[in-house]
Amino acid sequence: MARPRLSIDDYATGVLAGDRTVLGRAITLVESRRPSDQDLAQELLTRLLPHTGGAVRVGITGSPGVGKSTLLDSLGMHLVGQGHRVAVLAVDPSSSITGGSILGDKTRMSRLAVERSAFIRPSPSAASLGGVTRRTRETMLLCEAAGFDVVLVETVGVGQSETMVADMVDHFVVLTLPNSGDELQGIKKGVLELADVLAVNKADGDTLPDARRALRELQAALRYLRPRHEGWTPPTLMVSGLTEFGLSALWDAVRRHRDVLVDTGALETQRTAQMRHWMWAMIEERLLDAFRQAPAVQAELASLEEQVDAGSTTPSLAAAALLSAFGIEQ
Repeated sequence: MARPRLSIDDYATGVLAGDRTVLGRAITLVESRRPSDQDLAQELLTRLLPHTGGAVRVGITGSPGVGKSTLLDSLGMHLVGQGHRVAVLAVDPSSSITGGSILGDKTRMSRLAVERSAFIRPSPSAASLGGVTRRTRETMLLCEAAGFDVVLVETVGVGQSETMVADMVDHFVVLTLPNSGDELQGIKKGVLELADVLAVNKADGDTLPDARRALRELQAALRYLRPRHEGWTPPTLMVSGLTEFGLSALWDAVRRHRDVLVDTGALETQRTAQMRHWMWAMIEERLLDAFRQAPAVQAELASLEEQVDAGSTTPSLAAAALLSAFGIEQ
C-alpha cells in the first residue's frame, strides 16, 4: 500500500528537523521524473534554500579499486568522532548493460551506514550522468538543510563524473594507488588539474614502500601543472582507509584549502559560478528532453538513425533534419 503523500509543510518541517525518514522521502521526491513531483520538489528546494550552503563539500575520486568506499567509511567515522554530521553521496551512473548500480550499496561503508550522525545515499539511474548529478546537487542541498555539515561526494572514477563532481564541491580529492608507475599514466591530466589534494591510498603493510615511491612520482608530476586556486599548491600525502593512517592529515589539508578559499573570496565566487553552471545544465537537460519527446522528432528519429548507421546520410544532415522537425532552422 502506497504511503500518503506528504505536504510541502511536512517535507520542509521534517527535513529541517533532521528527520531521516522525511529526508529520504524528500530525496526520492527530487529524484522523481514525474512533472507533479518535480513541481513539488522545486517548491521544497526553494523553501529550504536559505538553510543550505553551510556544509563543507568534498569530492573524492580515483580509479576503480583505489579504495574510495573503505576510505570514506573511515574518514566519515573520523569526522563523526570530531562532532561532525556527515552525508555521503555517490555519483553512481548505472551500468549501461544491466541498469544496476556500479558502486553497490551501503554495505561498502558498513560502519558509517549504521551511524546516526551519518547519512549515505547512492544516486543510481539509468538516465544520463547529467541527470544523476542534477539529483546529487539537489540531494546535497537537502542534506545541508537537514543539518549535515560535511558532504562527501564519491565518484565512480570513470568518464565525465570527475569533472561534474568537481563542479559541485568546494574541495576535490584525487586518490591513487601505491603502484602508481602505471597508475599515474592512467590518470588523465585533466583530473590531476582538478585536484586540490592528492593522496596515495592503501599506504599500509607491504605496500608502504610502493606508496612512498608513488608519493614522489605525484610530487614530480604536480610541478608541471597549474593549481586551480591562487595561493594554493595541492598537497600530496599518504593515507590508508584500512588502518586510518593519514586521515587527520587529509582533513587538515581540506580545512587549510578552505581557509585559503575563504580568505581570498574564492569560495563565494566558486559557488556562485557553480550555481550559474547548474542553471545552464538544467536548461540543456530540459531542452534535450523536450526535443526527444517532440512527436515530429520521434516520427523521424528511427529512420534517420538507420540512415546514419547505413552511411546513407551524414550525422550533420540527420541532426539538421531533426532540428528542423523540432522547429529550429539553421
